[in-house]
Amino acid sequence: MTLFPPNLRQRVQAGFTLIELMVVLVIIGVLAALIVPNVLERADDARVTAARTDINNLMQALKLYRLDNQRYPSAEQGLQALIIKPTAPPIPPNWKPYLDKLPNDPWGNPYQYLNPGVKGEIDVMSFGADGKAGGEGKNADIGSWQ
Repeated sequence: MTLFPPNLRQRVQAGFTLIELMVVLVIIGVLAALIVPNVLERADDARVTAARTDINNLMQALKLYRLDNQRYPSAEQGLQALIIKPTAPPIPPNWKPYLDKLPNDPWGNPYQYLNPGVKGEIDVMSFGADGKAGGEGKNADIGSWQ
């Protein structure tokens, strides 16, 4: 005579053992260790791509400014000259709004504008993830000369 009915005994024996659960958790951990760094790297790549796109858009707006006004904004006027008519000389004779607003780089810092530029006639750049000049990898400067 048994104490448990046969179907209850089958239900008790149908569960997973501790070893089986541990093997599954180890497999999940190994997969996570392989996948997570690749996903984080992609986020940095996306930020760099977004910064390059913003810089290209700013350069296009600056070229339109130059076509209309025969010169780029001065260093003092900066990128603000693309959204607000400069009051400091040289005042542009044919100014119009070239952008609705100035974007910040993907790391939340303002884009840098140099006139005269170091690498070209003018330079627009982001200092990258660290917000400082120079650096490598995700901290490298991203500029209009690239």
